[in-house]
Amino acid sequence: MLGQMMQQPLLISSLLQHAERHHGRQEIVSRRTEGDIHRYTFADMASRSRRLAKALRELGVEAGERVGTLAWNGYRHLELYFAASGSGAVLHTLNPRLHPDQLAWIVEHAQDQVLCFDLTFLPQIEALAGRLASVRHLVVMTDRAHMPASGLSLVCYEDLVGAQDDHYSWPAFDENLASSLCYTSGTTGNPKGVLYSHRSTVLHAYGGALPDSMNLSASDCVLPVVPMFHVNAWGLPYSACMVGAKIVFPGPALDGKSLYDLFEAEQVTMSAGVPTVWQGLLDHVIAGGLRFSAMKRTVIGGSACPLAMLRAFEEDYGIHVIHGWGMTETSPFGSAAVLTGAQRCLPPEQRYAIQAKQGRCVFGIDLKVVDDSGAELPRDGASAGHLLVRGPWVLAQYYRQDGDSPLVDGWFPTGDIATIDADGFMQITDRTKDVIKSGGEWISSIELENIAMGHPEVSMAACIGVAHAKWDERPLLVVVRKPDSAMNREQLLDYFCGKIAKWWTPDDVVFVDEIPLGATGKMLKGPLRERYQRHFLHAHQGNTH
Repeated sequence: MLGQMMQQPLLISSLLQHAERHHGRQEIVSRRTEGDIHRYTFADMASRSRRLAKALRELGVEAGERVGTLAWNGYRHLELYFAASGSGAVLHTLNPRLHPDQLAWIVEHAQDQVLCFDLTFLPQIEALAGRLASVRHLVVMTDRAHMPASGLSLVCYEDLVGAQDDHYSWPAFDENLASSLCYTSGTTGNPKGVLYSHRSTVLHAYGGALPDSMNLSASDCVLPVVPMFHVNAWGLPYSACMVGAKIVFPGPALDGKSLYDLFEAEQVTMSAGVPTVWQGLLDHVIAGGLRFSAMKRTVIGGSACPLAMLRAFEEDYGIHVIHGWGMTETSPFGSAAVLTGAQRCLPPEQRYAIQAKQGRCVFGIDLKVVDDSGAELPRDGASAGHLLVRGPWVLAQYYRQDGDSPLVDGWFPTGDIATIDADGFMQITDRTKDVIKSGGEWISSIELENIAMGHPEVSMAACIGVAHAKWDERPLLVVVRKPDSAMNREQLLDYFCGKIAKWWTPDDVVFVDEIPLGATGKMLKGPLRERYQRHFLHAHQGNTH
């Protein structure tokens, strides 16, 4: 017997219709590439999105065809989120920080028909244009007054929107149709495409907004620092529309001062981004003796949040830290370290230890850790194994790799090594490729990095496994000191005493001016391993098991 309820598909356009109808006067604020601040409402955005949907149709974009974007966080990018997907096309966000060869490969692999880009990226487009055979139209996301001179045939975004009226009805179609396409960062080999559906995106927006996730509501002012080209800004544009939260877009300026000024001017209550960005913000407020007047919480993900950063936000500025985990293949929300009622009553250090974990999954996501044979490991917070995930917003197979599913018995292997405790809190101890195997035992590079980052004179730290004659591998710490620091190897290694098992202590420290970062702000350990693979670690210098 079937239920007798309405059949209403979960479509991205329904998020926009809800925001316009029930939160139409809520504000969207953007710092534009043109240099000024733009303001309008959800109702304005909905009207312009309908105009843009008609304009895309005029450009010949058919249902299922890809519309590429090379853009910062801003209102025009948001309009493309809804106009492309809502009209039945597929939004394809491109990461401008990728190597030009990768960008060209991705555009052709996706077969983008239209490519919309911010003024900032004109030089990249001009350099790549001859390699973008599938692209029929290049659209500059600006107005006529700011259109650049170029040898390319360019279309003005505002001319497209202005030429249409907003008399447009969003089409209804199967909720399982593709809505957007994101590619992995491609640190090894070519990037892989992850094709989201309308259903998966709307369910993900629900999951991300829940109290035990990012806890979003209409009373929030949300500033997504995480780029809209990186896994759809962790779903924040969709969740904000769902709950009616004010949105503030920072544009290209992500330095500490620019972010702080925007936080204060717009009274931002919640933000989300990677640790490297938050370190820049903390450095700015510490140097200026500044305070936050409205900020209540920040979601930190992309890579592990150092305990020192968590403590600084919580104790020094009264900002609650939500440590999260996810990946492109999980849309990306997977889990968040939101404390239970009982845990909130624990002493600070015990609370921080729990918050430093990647947290519990919400309904819709399931996690488990398994050993090398695939047997599930106990949830005791100590048994580390391969982390697997499943759920309605988790990838089943990569784009254009039909018949080659990565799933293992219906679970997606994340490539992370993790533990799960009795309360369901998951903690990443390493990436499979980054775990250090010393004498047959695992050492967590992430834990060593977090300890190093707690030293007041450390700006950034990466830990890698280096070949060792006796122990196969031993940990090497690569560190960027803070300005004016004269800290030496012995002082830093002494800082590890009492914090870990003695044999975990790194055998050596290398001080560098910078650590390479990937396209999404994560540390790149591959180049470090290549550079220091011949770093000689004498057996008698290493700690013994």
